[in-house]
Amino acid sequence: MKAILIVLDSVGIGEAPDASDYGDVGSATLQNIGTSVGGLKLPTLQRLGLGNIPSLLPNGSPIKGCPAIKNPQASYGAMQERSQGKDTITGHWEIAGLEINPGFHNFKMTPPSFPAKLLAAFEKETGRPIIGNTAASGTAIIEELWTPHMETGAWICYTSADSVFQIAAHNDVIPLEELYRGCEIARSLCDPLRIGRVIARPFTGSPGAFERTEDRRDYAYIPEEPLITERLIAAGIPVYAVGKIEDILAHRGITESIHSGRTEAAQKAVEHFLQKEGDGFIFANFIDFDMLYGHRRDPEGYAAALRQTDHWLSQFLPQLGKDDLLILTADHGNDPTFKGTDHTREYVPLIVYQPTHSGKPLGIRHGFYDIAQSLASWFKMGSIPRGRSFIQTQTKEK
Repeated sequence: MKAILIVLDSVGIGEAPDASDYGDVGSATLQNIGTSVGGLKLPTLQRLGLGNIPSLLPNGSPIKGCPAIKNPQASYGAMQERSQGKDTITGHWEIAGLEINPGFHNFKMTPPSFPAKLLAAFEKETGRPIIGNTAASGTAIIEELWTPHMETGAWICYTSADSVFQIAAHNDVIPLEELYRGCEIARSLCDPLRIGRVIARPFTGSPGAFERTEDRRDYAYIPEEPLITERLIAAGIPVYAVGKIEDILAHRGITESIHSGRTEAAQKAVEHFLQKEGDGFIFANFIDFDMLYGHRRDPEGYAAALRQTDHWLSQFLPQLGKDDLLILTADHGNDPTFKGTDHTREYVPLIVYQPTHSGKPLGIRHGFYDIAQSLASWFKMGSIPRGRSFIQTQTKEK
C-alpha cells in the first residue's frame, strides 16, 4: 500500500482571503492561465475534479476549458495556508505538519538587501567578494552581472520576495563544489536570521544564451519540530523523496531520494518508487511550473507543462493498486499573468484519489497540514498536533 503526495509547484487556484497582505489581490494561477491561453484542456485532472474546486471558493471563478463535471473520480477541495509567507519552504513544511508563525525573515527588496555583517562574514569565509546584493530575477541578474562575475570571480548574490539567499555562479568561473561549499557557509550564517533557504544557482553558457543547470541545490533552515516524514519513519514507514523534496525538508525523515531537476525526471522517479515492495510514502515535487514558467511569466509554457502532467497522470493512474492513495496539491501560487515575478498568495487545489472510493467534496481546508494529519490517519499511526484528516470523510464503493 502506497501513499503518493505530488506537489504541483505553484499551481494555485485563486487569491487567498489574506491576499491583500501580500499584494496579490486578483491572482489566480489556473484561472488566469486558462483565460490567457484560450482554455486549459486537462481531461484527466478534470475527471478527478479539478474543475469542481472553484465553486467551493468565495468568489471562485471557473477554469476556462476545465469546467466542473458530475461525479468526479476523486475527492476534491481547496486548502488555505495558515503560516505567514508564500514561499516553497513554508508551503511544504505546512503540508508536512508544521505552522510557521512568525514567518521566516525576508531580506530587503531594495539594495543593499543583505546586512553588512552577514556579507562581511561570507566574503571572509569564502575568500570571494559578492556582487548583486539586491532582489532580482535570477535569469536577469546573471545577464546583468556576467562581466564583473567573470572578471573578478565574485559571487552573484540576490534575493526575492521569499526568504532566500541565492548564490549564482558560472561553472567555468566558480566550480560546482566550491559553489556548494559557499552555500553551506551562507546557510550557517543565515541561521540566526531565520532565513528559509540558501539556494545554489549554477549556470553555463555565454551572454545571451546562459542556462541554469539542474545542479541547483536548496539548503533549508532546520525544522524546529518533527515533520510527517520523520513521524512516518519512526512508525516504520519508508519515505521516498522525489525532486527537490530532500532539500526542502532539510533531509529529515527520508529513506531514499531521487533528486531530479525537472518534472519529467520526477515523474519517472515516482513510477520507480511505486514499484517498491511493501508500504511506503512517496513525496514528490514537480518543479517546472514554478521554476520555468511562473517566475518567468510564461502562461503558454505553464499551460503546456500542465498538459504534459495531465497526460502523464492518465498513464500513471492505472498503475495504482486498489489500496493506494494519491494526493495532488500545491505549495503556493505563481500566477504568470500577474505583476512582478514572485509567488502569489492563493488557495491551492486538493485532489484525493483512491481507486476503490467515490469522489466527494472536501470543502475548504484551513491549513495545509490537513494533508499530514490525513497521512497519519491513512497509515494508522495516531494523530499529530495539527490538522483535520479528510481520509475518513470518503465513502468506499460497494
